[in-house]
Amino acid sequence: MTALITRDELKAAIDAKTVTVVDALGGEYYAKQHLPGAVPLVLADVDAHAATVLPDRGAAIVTYCSNPACPNSGQVADRLTALGYTDVRKYREGIEDWAGAGLPLESQV
Repeated sequence: MTALITRDELKAAIDAKTVTVVDALGGEYYAKQHLPGAVPLVLADVDAHAATVLPDRGAAIVTYCSNPACPNSGQVADRLTALGYTDVRKYREGIEDWAGAGLPLESQV
């Protein structure tokens, strides 16, 4: 099971630039809004693109999706771990919690 990270811990890591944040929703969801600095990577693309998007298998990585009911972040985290990434955590509460707390989001629209 993937370790979890709290909103406050994630915010501190993003502010310190010590984490790579992975948006497991991708597509138009990512384009509309995502956590600061997040890179899109959905489960279907992990095997083909992880090495390019996440070249350092020892780097701190946090996956997220929309909310605790969304399975995407856990699935991407599990697959990254299976591929040899050693510091993968999941922000279970997701972008809905982040936005609900009034924290900044980015957009490509």
